[in-house]
Amino acid sequence: YGRPQPQVSARLYGPGLRGDFNLPARYFFVLVVDASGNNFTAATSTNLSVSITGTNSHCSIWTQVLNRRDGLFIVRYKLFRSCPEAQVEVSFNGSPLTEAPVLIKGPLHHDACSCPVSFDKWLLQTKCPVVDPQILKDLAWFEEIDMKKMLREALRRFDRPGSVSFCHYAVVKNQVYRKCYGQHVGFNMFMDQILLSLARKVRLPDIEMLVNLGDWPLEQRSHSGVHIPFFSWCGSKSSTDIVMPTYDITESSLEMMGRVTLDVLSVQGNSGPAWKEKRPCGFWRGRDSCPERLDLVALSRRHPDLLNASLTNFFFFRDKMDIYGPQTSHVSFFDFFEYKYQINVDGTVAAYRLPYLLAGSGLVLKQESEYYEHFYSRISPMVHYVPVQHNLTDLIEKLTWARGHDDIAQGIVKEAQQFALDHLLPHHVFCYHAQLFHEYSLKLKRRVQVSEGMEHVAQPHDKHSCDCGDQQRTHNEL
Repeated sequence: YGRPQPQVSARLYGPGLRGDFNLPARYFFVLVVDASGNNFTAATSTNLSVSITGTNSHCSIWTQVLNRRDGLFIVRYKLFRSCPEAQVEVSFNGSPLTEAPVLIKGPLHHDACSCPVSFDKWLLQTKCPVVDPQILKDLAWFEEIDMKKMLREALRRFDRPGSVSFCHYAVVKNQVYRKCYGQHVGFNMFMDQILLSLARKVRLPDIEMLVNLGDWPLEQRSHSGVHIPFFSWCGSKSSTDIVMPTYDITESSLEMMGRVTLDVLSVQGNSGPAWKEKRPCGFWRGRDSCPERLDLVALSRRHPDLLNASLTNFFFFRDKMDIYGPQTSHVSFFDFFEYKYQINVDGTVAAYRLPYLLAGSGLVLKQESEYYEHFYSRISPMVHYVPVQHNLTDLIEKLTWARGHDDIAQGIVKEAQQFALDHLLPHHVFCYHAQLFHEYSLKLKRRVQVSEGMEHVAQPHDKHSCDCGDQQRTHNEL
């Protein structure tokens, strides 16, 4: 006689249950509850099974199930060719958890498929929130933008090929064009990828823009003339650059279940030991990209019981290797969460790891900073993270506080994880870009044209055909 099976049921929710939610990787959530309605934490990735298959035809679908270990499972799946209709079956110890398979009505297009829909329709399909206040704040610096004049100004004021690189982009009739300036223009691949991916899904407005490929924001608020509307991956309190999601979180959204393993969802499924089993100590690894990171290592040596911080690479301060070295070996980001407290310190600009730290299972102690990413205005000290002075002089005090206030610390961790689910998932990143480009397009004075010397950035070849159906015919008739 075996043990009686626990009475459990599942609730499925999330955008990936809709066929027209078209992202490189799609996702939804399975909440497993017991007979009393409480989260069933004994469910694991071995006894919970999720299957996504075509209903009437074979569909090439790769599925991953990530266990948050609190009763909530993240299910994500990737299509390798378009699928007319799919179904989801969830079982626990071999027994179905839903009365019938959950249908995902199609067509479900694979990511390389180019079937753009109208902007408003795409916003609804992609579950986009209202326009982020940060977008409106960034664009408020610019009343009317004459791009011919702005390009001339940019070339006059920022003609420093060794230290400044930027690209002049144009999107015309959903085709992408660019011309780049400067010696180090390899990062244009990140901008190319998001523009091309969006253009396969949504009919973008015609836009012309200048994209900064460097770390630092370019245009200073203190500049007495007309401000140039540079798009940058990082903003600062002293600049007027228009902030986009960083190339890092954008690539992790584009390449989820692809060549990138670290993303906001994978962190939640690889959260290390349970809270009580984590080491009650601060943890940090990184390179020597600012003096405060050296200070962090020095603090760690003075307080090894409270802080484990080491440099994994010397580049900027090689002359100080004998003081702050030796450099230590790389640690997998998922292994950071062996520790309760995660330290976030600026690099050359904002540390682009913050989204993944917030999504993880550790308490984030964040250095106060002049720099910010696109979402910083939405996070609050002592709600989503514990603030630390820029010079780190109160870090040890804050770590000691966290040790003595374990319940509060755990509550902040849960708020941060929920924030990541509410604001930092791939569809939020796609929506932010698209809404930013749309709002920006309303500021442009001239009709957008492809300038002389621009090259066409072509869509990748799609080896699997896709039938866009009525939406493509409607598009061709416009």
